[in-house]
Amino acid sequence: MIAKTLRFRMMLLFTTVVGVLLAASYLAFFGLLSHAVRTQLNRQLLETARPVIADIITEPDAQDVNRLDIPGEFFELLDPAGQVLQRSKNVTAPIELNGINPAISHPTFGSATIGHESIRVALVPFQQGKRTRVLLVAIPTLGTNSVLDGFGKVALLLFPLSLALTASISAFYVGRSLAPIKALTRHAALMARRVTNQNGFWSPLPVSSPYDELSRLAETFNHLFQGIDSAVRQLRQFVTDASHELRTPLSVLHGETELLLSKPRNAEEYRKTLSDFGDEFKKLTRIVEGLFTLSMADAGQLQLMSEPLYINEVLEEACALVTSRALAKKIAIVRELNEELPYSGDEAFLHQLFLIFLDNAIKYSPEATQVRVTLEQEAGKIRVHFEDQGIGISSAHLPFIFERFYRADPHNSGETHSGGLGLAIAQAIVRAQGGVIECRSASGAGSTFTVVLPATHAASNLKSKPEQKLILG
Repeated sequence: MIAKTLRFRMMLLFTTVVGVLLAASYLAFFGLLSHAVRTQLNRQLLETARPVIADIITEPDAQDVNRLDIPGEFFELLDPAGQVLQRSKNVTAPIELNGINPAISHPTFGSATIGHESIRVALVPFQQGKRTRVLLVAIPTLGTNSVLDGFGKVALLLFPLSLALTASISAFYVGRSLAPIKALTRHAALMARRVTNQNGFWSPLPVSSPYDELSRLAETFNHLFQGIDSAVRQLRQFVTDASHELRTPLSVLHGETELLLSKPRNAEEYRKTLSDFGDEFKKLTRIVEGLFTLSMADAGQLQLMSEPLYINEVLEEACALVTSRALAKKIAIVRELNEELPYSGDEAFLHQLFLIFLDNAIKYSPEATQVRVTLEQEAGKIRVHFEDQGIGISSAHLPFIFERFYRADPHNSGETHSGGLGLAIAQAIVRAQGGVIECRSASGAGSTFTVVLPATHAASNLKSKPEQKLILG
């Protein structure tokens, strides 16, 4: 289990990399040191050989090499065949050249032995009259070998200590670096266990420093969890409200059905009950269609046709459809639609959009009032105003009227103009068209809803593509 942890793997990787680098560094340094030592010994051997060679050339018949007895320095005079012609007094045993050939034309260096002692030798060729001679100069390498051996021992001692120290430091540092991740994991696990909490599961993750990567990750998760928590709350509220809205017509249908089946009925009673069934089915259909429209809008897949039309004509048709309901409450619909405004959009959705505001205005306006519908174009925008003289909306509830199934307390500040899906659907349609909805209202003073659409959707700009289909969301 420990071998699978990120901390152990990072520590192992870090230690392995440092170990390879240390080993390579030690080997490189040892190689450079050995080369420097050999170079220094070779230079020393050449400097020692020069005066001896000069004496031999000056006095060819003298036995200068045989008379030499310098501590720590060994000499032999050889012919090209390797035959020893002269030898210094301190050479008490033959010098083993270990494969070095005396038949050379330039100075040659190598390692040799005298008895059991390791020495560094230089074979320097020179001319003695017409004959070629080779002077062998050697010095012991015990001191230099001791230096190299000492360095090797120190390296072998320091290498495991360095690895152990590296592993300890990396374990400490990696542990400190991963501590915020552990805290994030514990916090996320806690939130995962609280996800079914009705009061919400989200609480901010700890942010140790606002500048490092882990803190930025924690902040990103905070934004993510905040959005998820909000979406979960909205989903719960939506399901609760949708269930409440569907329960009423279903309860009516169930009650009417039981009442209808409780005893035989005459034709008129059957006709009346079926008429009630039709009304409730229409309510159910509107709710289901509204939910479907909103789900498509949420998914960004609300498909709107792009077809040329005149907004004033669509408004006239919508006003005509609600005229009978307005007359039933003696409400006058005052139209100011004299200007023809070409547009390119989905006529069915625009028709539904205008009906939502007209229905709400009639529903929440008292009798013998008027609803004013105004159409105008200014500053590249098309504005459709729906002004009523109804009960209005208090400022406390204005920010929430476009939420699905939102209702204000009628005993506190009056009901909103929605109480269902109407305004939520209207907002989805307007957003899909690239517009916005503005609302100006006060409790008891009526409301004015303004649909603002971009005039760039004018049909005159899209005549070349009248059948184009836009997917907006």
